[in-house]
Amino acid sequence: MVMTPEQRQPRSTAVQVLGCAAALLVTLSSPAATQDIRGIEVCTAEKQMERRTGCLQANIEFLQQALAKFTREAQDKIATAGRDLVAARAEIAELKSAVAKISSELAQMKAKAETSNNKKPEPGSTK
Repeated sequence: MVMTPEQRQPRSTAVQVLGCAAALLVTLSSPAATQDIRGIEVCTAEKQMERRTGCLQANIEFLQQALAKFTREAQDKIATAGRDLVAARAEIAELKSAVAKISSELAQMKAKAETSNNKKPEPGSTK
């Protein structure tokens, strides 16, 4: 029987997280998984529903802590990259200013050289 969206009941967040954790554990405990994740328990061995639920909840807590840790680390890396970017932009602005100053000095030197060349009498002319 196919249910329409109106007939479906919204799932609670806890049920969704539990479902995601269960799916993750099934994936991780499959024979295709080549490496165990340290801290994750295999809950399929538990016979009692309460113990299995407790096991899954412990895995969820572990995964949430790991996610929070990785989030903090990622935010720290982003903040560091942001500071590096600000420093690089400041350095680029400083270098652009130096290049503009050198270009203007070079233009002034060229202008002086041209005016001094124009003031020199040409060879062969008499004054």
